[in-house]
Amino acid sequence: MANVSYLISNLLEKMTSTDKDFRFMATNDLMIELQKDSIKLDEDSEKKVVSMLLKLLQDKNGEVQNLAVKCLGPLISKVKEYQVETIVDTLCTNMLSDKEQLRDISNIGLKTVIAELPPPSTGSALTTNVCKKIAAQLTGAIGKQEDVSVQLEALDILADMLSRLGGTLVAYHSSILSCLLPQLTSSRLAVRKRAIIALSHLVTSCNGTIFSELMEHLLAELSKNASTSTTRTYIQCVAAISRQAGHRIGEHLEKIVPIIVRYCDVEDDELREYCFQAFESFVRRCPKEMSPHISTVIKLCLKYITYDPNYNYETDDAEEEAMDIDDGGEEDQETDDEYSDEDDMSWKVRRSSVKCLEAVVSTRRDLVQEFYKTVAPVLISRFKEREENVKADIFLAYISLLKQTKPLKRGVELTGIMNKEDVSLKMLKNQVPKVVKALHKQIKEKSVKSRQGCFSLLTELANVLPGALSDHIPALIPGIVYSLSDKSSSSNMKIDTLAFLNVMLCSHRPEDFHPHIKAILYPVVTCIEDPFYKITSEALLVTQQIVKVIRPTEKSMFDAKPFVKDIFSSTLKRLKAADIDQEVKERAISCMGQIVCNMGDHLGGDLTPTLQIFIDRLKNEITRLTAVKALMLIAGSPLKIDLKTVLPEGIPILSSFLRKNNRALKMNTLMALDTIINNYGGCLKANMIESILSELLPLIDESDMHISQMAVSLLTCLARAYPSSFSKISGSILPEIFHLVHSPLLQGGALNAILDFFQVLVVAQAGSMGFSELLQNLTGPVQSGSLTVMHRQAYYSVAKCVAALSASCPKEASNIVSRFIQDAKNPKSSNAVKTLAFLCLAEIGRGLNLGGHKELKTVLLEAFSSIDEDVKSAASYALGNICVGNLNEYLPFMLKEIGNQPKKQYLLLHSLKEVISSSSVESLMPHVENIWTLLFKHCESAEEGTRNVVAECLGKLTHVNPSQLLPRLKKHLSSGSPYARSTVVIAVKFTIVDQPQSIDALLKDCIGDFLKTLQDSDLNVRRVALVMFNSAAHNKPSLIRDLLDKVLPHLYNETKIRNELIREVEMGPFKHTVDDGLDVRKAAFECMYTLLDSCLDRLDIFEYLNHLEDGLKDHYDIRMLTFIMLARLATLCPSAVLQRLDRLIEPLRATCTTKVKAGSVKQEFEKQDELRRSAMRAVAVLLTIAEVEKSPIMSEFTSLIRTNTEMASIFESVQKDNVTSKGAEIMDVS
Repeated sequence: MANVSYLISNLLEKMTSTDKDFRFMATNDLMIELQKDSIKLDEDSEKKVVSMLLKLLQDKNGEVQNLAVKCLGPLISKVKEYQVETIVDTLCTNMLSDKEQLRDISNIGLKTVIAELPPPSTGSALTTNVCKKIAAQLTGAIGKQEDVSVQLEALDILADMLSRLGGTLVAYHSSILSCLLPQLTSSRLAVRKRAIIALSHLVTSCNGTIFSELMEHLLAELSKNASTSTTRTYIQCVAAISRQAGHRIGEHLEKIVPIIVRYCDVEDDELREYCFQAFESFVRRCPKEMSPHISTVIKLCLKYITYDPNYNYETDDAEEEAMDIDDGGEEDQETDDEYSDEDDMSWKVRRSSVKCLEAVVSTRRDLVQEFYKTVAPVLISRFKEREENVKADIFLAYISLLKQTKPLKRGVELTGIMNKEDVSLKMLKNQVPKVVKALHKQIKEKSVKSRQGCFSLLTELANVLPGALSDHIPALIPGIVYSLSDKSSSSNMKIDTLAFLNVMLCSHRPEDFHPHIKAILYPVVTCIEDPFYKITSEALLVTQQIVKVIRPTEKSMFDAKPFVKDIFSSTLKRLKAADIDQEVKERAISCMGQIVCNMGDHLGGDLTPTLQIFIDRLKNEITRLTAVKALMLIAGSPLKIDLKTVLPEGIPILSSFLRKNNRALKMNTLMALDTIINNYGGCLKANMIESILSELLPLIDESDMHISQMAVSLLTCLARAYPSSFSKISGSILPEIFHLVHSPLLQGGALNAILDFFQVLVVAQAGSMGFSELLQNLTGPVQSGSLTVMHRQAYYSVAKCVAALSASCPKEASNIVSRFIQDAKNPKSSNAVKTLAFLCLAEIGRGLNLGGHKELKTVLLEAFSSIDEDVKSAASYALGNICVGNLNEYLPFMLKEIGNQPKKQYLLLHSLKEVISSSSVESLMPHVENIWTLLFKHCESAEEGTRNVVAECLGKLTHVNPSQLLPRLKKHLSSGSPYARSTVVIAVKFTIVDQPQSIDALLKDCIGDFLKTLQDSDLNVRRVALVMFNSAAHNKPSLIRDLLDKVLPHLYNETKIRNELIREVEMGPFKHTVDDGLDVRKAAFECMYTLLDSCLDRLDIFEYLNHLEDGLKDHYDIRMLTFIMLARLATLCPSAVLQRLDRLIEPLRATCTTKVKAGSVKQEFEKQDELRRSAMRAVAVLLTIAEVEKSPIMSEFTSLIRTNTEMASIFESVQKDNVTSKGAEIMDVS
């Protein structure tokens, strides 16, 4: 501390020097010291530093003054509160000084102080006190009409403070409003503009009363229309308020919009511009409230987008050719003269109307078809716009329309899914010729901005509608060549052109470009040699696509030979260069990889040196990943490129990559080695194979199943191609494989890879173990009991491996089956052994007819009586799968037993479910009628578990013959039994799967009938109807999207608490409340949550929020779900959530502040704690909304959380969890 005081004293002494340089250096040193976190000032030093800096604000030297102001920022956090107040008082006084320079420096000082004050969320008293002091001074200064410059600065500072710290000035909001409103009629436009800015920041944090007062004042003044000048100001003010606090202005739009519509017809271009800016803001910030006015706004936009009274477009087309021939300099001069008329403000009207139109298009996806009929033709006709800035916005508006046309999901939904999108795409396709006709001349114009706009639009068009430009390529090629060759083209112009050409090459057929290769190749190759790395990089990407186009891997009639030399030599030059950008290096490697892959047979003597360069790039840490991918591409080439010269050196390098810590490198190396072994197996020597095998062992580990899968696949290739080399190290690899088989994590692709591996191992006799030894190692741990606890999934994995071995050795299969039958019926066998035996029989029986083993049926049925649930379940699974392999014998037996064995019915139905799930449609078809009849006999079972299995069987069976069975399923909706109706509805749920199916079109036609069960009189039927609806919304939203208007009222109806379903149950001396409607409500809220992801654009968010609010006050389970929904909504629809924030915060606050009664059981405390944490998570997400901290109720709530120790600690841990989860996501991506 003493050292600091001494240092500060020295600096302060130098600051009093008469030499300005001394003062400057001393002030600079002080600033450096103040920026250090470790510095702490004693009271005396604080006082002296503050006094000196305030004195230096009046220094004669401007540079010293500027440095003194900069020192105030770090000083604020280093001194006590009263010193900050001294600084503020002095700055406010100086702000009103007669000296202009002192006023200016004081204004900068105040802004610096405001910027450094702690945010309101920290609850700092300093911020509150300082803001109040400044606010009082500023309102006084603004009221002084004499000096406009003081007014302007005061308004600027006030706006700054309201923007950042508005919540701390709640007590002053009324006086601030009173002070600002008169400034809207100031004679100085600058004062009006700054008053508007201040008001727009005020409305984000003021209360409802003040906001209403402001809006009423603006509406009254707009209605008066005292003068055009003030009307413009008031409309600007409304637009600014909408931009800053659109969530609040919505309720006033019904009165505002008609007034502004009326002003659009006033002959004042500036007024019209402000009207359209207001409309744009309303459309973006209040989409729901603007819905009734959208058609009016569109009509006005379309009317004024063509508003150009000073220019005749009709003569433009006739003169266009003559203008093209004119000398460039003269044309530029003529253009300058033509647009020099400062009175012509019509372009501003056109631009604002286009921007408004773009806002409408980008926010109303539901009106896309209507836009193609009304908006698109007008936009296309305006591509000829003379003003560049307006033209750029017209292009952006059309690009927005293209983006809205792009289907939301590709490939996941059913075919015929997106009928609306399909119609929109057809409408777009019909407009493509007009678009190209309007643009093809403009892409040859001198204006770079116009050309860039054209290429951006055409790029989006090619992305949205691949192949759409096939017929127009001849018209576009000259413009592409011009932009790439023209010396006046900027770098960005060339990059945009190359990006468009790349998209074109990717999205159109190769033969479309064959006539034009000669024209486009030279300019592209020239760009490869461009000194700017971004152009080179983009050109290499295009060249890679050109290679695919002129010499596809499949047969082509096009002769690529004349172009090989140019492409190869230019790419080789970049490939060899060492001192180039990383991106260019990688693109050059990828491009050359494509050239060798597609044209390697034309390279002759250049091939070997080029391949050697790839090996060199493998040795470089920066380029090795790209080089691995390129080698994989070359190794997979159908041209069978000769790699003998590089494999001896390349394989050890690739093998070494398998031990690197880079996951992407390991994965690509595994794929590359797999490709090399499959295509160049004969070229590899034993030492190369052994180098690969030695590196694979550590990769087979359950910690990374995907890498394990790829490693096992590579092992399979090696075992098949080099059985002798593999057998040398199989002793060390096989234990790892067995460990993986016994892992609970093994499933899917990794399991399939292991099955292939075992089959190849037995057939190729590559390992040190034969069939018997492999079988023993797989089943031994279970049979010997050495694995005391083995996860259920591991039993299934072992069984599948055993079946794979049996399929590879059919001679051994019968003995194996007999052995497992003995294990299953042996009373001394443990339950684990019996379970494994049945599962192995199941997997073997699915692919092999086990009809020869007569005692098997008896053994299976006896196992149904076992006391162990796992044995019963395995026996049921076994019966179903054995039936799949021998349908004609086992299915009649199974159906008969279902009828005769009521006690075993549930397990037998599970077996039947396996049969229906795993059998082919053709094999099941003859038995459908018998199965269908039997299932409907049990659809009214009193046991819910039985009904659910019957429903699943019915749903899956319907897929066998949907046209016949779906209508029959629908007929049963009219059944008098609620059990039967609920079974039918659940069955429909099982007909809906996430992959496209033949039943989808039929389902779409009749799902509305099944959804009518949402109105069923039976509570359980309504619950299962909601479950079915949820499944449709999740897996195939297109089935229900068009029905939402009818279905949502019934869905929302089920979210309400019904008192008639709540009853009291006496449990001894206690009374317990039971809510029979809880499960239905939970199902309804789960549906609502699913709709957020799949049908958000079809929801009325405000109606949705009404029911969400009810859920926030409901039962524990529902509140937990609605907190998650609220967090999701805050991300998806922040403006709507902001609008309802006051109503949403209350239940969150109630949850966080509720305390459990002292005598409650432990579970009640745990439940309440989890509820609090969940509510806090929602609050944490709400706080990420840009303007939420300006809300008084939110500020109050966050302050409550901060001041309560318990709540603060929960909130802190929740925020840490959020950061950790985000970090984990980032790590996964990398």
